[in-house]
Amino acid sequence: MKRIPTVYLAISLSISCMLTACGQSKEKQVPTEANAKTKTAMNKNPYYSHTSTEKLNLTDAEWKKILPEDVYEVSRHADTEAAFTGKYWNYTGTGTYYCAACGNTLFRSDAKFASSCGWPSFFEQTSKTSVVFKNDNSYGMVRVEALCGRCGGHLGHLFDDGPEPTGKRYCMNSIALDFEPDEK
Repeated sequence: MKRIPTVYLAISLSISCMLTACGQSKEKQVPTEANAKTKTAMNKNPYYSHTSTEKLNLTDAEWKKILPEDVYEVSRHADTEAAFTGKYWNYTGTGTYYCAACGNTLFRSDAKFASSCGWPSFFEQTSKTSVVFKNDNSYGMVRVEALCGRCGGHLGHLFDDGPEPTGKRYCMNSIALDFEPDEK
């Protein structure tokens, strides 16, 4: 019998663990260390608020000081996380999604749907001003960029292939979102 090299065994075990994790309750898939990281970031950010509607106009240097590096790159430089890697792409908890940069209320969980695109997708924002839009012609594509209505941070993109009643798909980066579950 041929012996399997250790590296192949490790890869096989990793794949098996990932597949097993996919079958777990989606409620338990949001890592607690991600929530702790978010809470720490909020404490460093004096502009973070779930209630303020004051428009923020900070310099890039100010944002860099108060945001975690990954949130900063997505929010301020329109970076994109890899598909199927974000903490909320398949999360099904009940609650509210906020802008990770400023705390602005963006989406309710009942507007979230499984789009299979690898990023959290919503069909409706919480208010007409919570998310704003601008044309995005980067990378040779014609798209609509979705930005936080309070801080102007990049959240993702808006597409016209979502479910009823709106027909919209707000395709968001998990790293640009914070989530708070409803109190029971």
